[in-house]
Amino acid sequence: MAVKKDLSINYLGVPCENPFFLSSSPVGSNYEMVAKSFEKGWGGVFYKTVGIFVADECSPRFDQTNKEGLPWLGFKNMEQISDKPTEVNFENMMKLKRDYPEKVMVASIMGSTDEEWRELAKMCEQAGADLIEGNFSCPQMTTHSMGSDVGTNVELVKQYCQAVTSTTKIPFIAKMTPNITNIEVPALAALEGGAAGISAINTIKSITNIDFENMTGMPVVNGKSSISGYSGAAIKPIALRFITQMMKNETIGKTEMSGIGGIETWRDCVEFLLIGCRNIQVTTAIMQYGYRIVEDMISGVSHFMDEHGYEKLEDFIGLALPNLVPAEELNRDFKILPEFDEEKCIGCGRCYISCYDAAHQAIDWNEKKRRPELNEHCVGCHLCLNVCPVQGCIRPGEIKWKEGRKPSGVQIKKHYE
Repeated sequence: MAVKKDLSINYLGVPCENPFFLSSSPVGSNYEMVAKSFEKGWGGVFYKTVGIFVADECSPRFDQTNKEGLPWLGFKNMEQISDKPTEVNFENMMKLKRDYPEKVMVASIMGSTDEEWRELAKMCEQAGADLIEGNFSCPQMTTHSMGSDVGTNVELVKQYCQAVTSTTKIPFIAKMTPNITNIEVPALAALEGGAAGISAINTIKSITNIDFENMTGMPVVNGKSSISGYSGAAIKPIALRFITQMMKNETIGKTEMSGIGGIETWRDCVEFLLIGCRNIQVTTAIMQYGYRIVEDMISGVSHFMDEHGYEKLEDFIGLALPNLVPAEELNRDFKILPEFDEEKCIGCGRCYISCYDAAHQAIDWNEKKRRPELNEHCVGCHLCLNVCPVQGCIRPGEIKWKEGRKPSGVQIKKHYE
């Protein structure tokens, strides 16, 4: 049964019909593409990054990683910012805003000097952009004066943010690179430079595969390849980590975050909202499945809200943050033993093999019954639960307290569906 919920949200002072936006990438690089996405239900677009510099692209430029027959676990992209003339891109943005006034237009820009950043900011105003994003994070630019090399330079991040925010009153969003040890440092510099919000993460520098035929990386460009950005489902855990760290920072946590990185399904969207994001950006999943995935996002998030009694997004944004704590704050007084459902067990032995070869030899194998049996060596690591191919066959069971530790109430996860 269809469930309709209010998914509208105010993002940096701009009303949005929903938080689902195209990220600045090939999926939003001309009028026709963005218009089609708006017709399918996307709330807005971070239009593909525009610069004074016009990219000269290589061919081919994409690659992907997979595991055990699963396609697109991760995706490699060697594409730079827009390869279209600067004026054409801003004309497209202006037409889109004219034809779809209720949709949100975010102009993503990248300069190499203060003057270029100011000039681009003025063009954003002329095009009627609602918001501006500064791309400090593209990892495959052919010049070191742009992209992630700038994003790791705290002084330049602050300087270029100031160049834009001193030129226009349109709220400015700084897009952070994950190709850094501490993402909070440049994020703080961006805020000091006047940025109103942060978006993260951009792609991760990578070599996805090595081609044996040409003895180089993938994709192969005339027998050569290079390091470039990695995206897709594989990077979602890294994105969640970086965003959580920023949102728990006393200063950055007061800003409005746009979450990017491996978002494919409604569940992914909810996860990013729960760690404090007010906006969601998507690229790689669209490249694989098309714009209609937003229908799943809208429906899935609505059903989630209905099941949990939430009337609006504000009711649950950031709810997971207080429960994400430093490692030293975790309760280490107990262990939770796994419990095996013999009726669901198919006798594959994966739990036994994984525990014996990679954990604590805590499972014995009953050859006659073809069933696992827990022994006294179990430490409650739950590797067995994670490798079991049958949903719900292995679940958290008995709680055992370590010697000398005082028992108390323990909150555990019960459902692994």
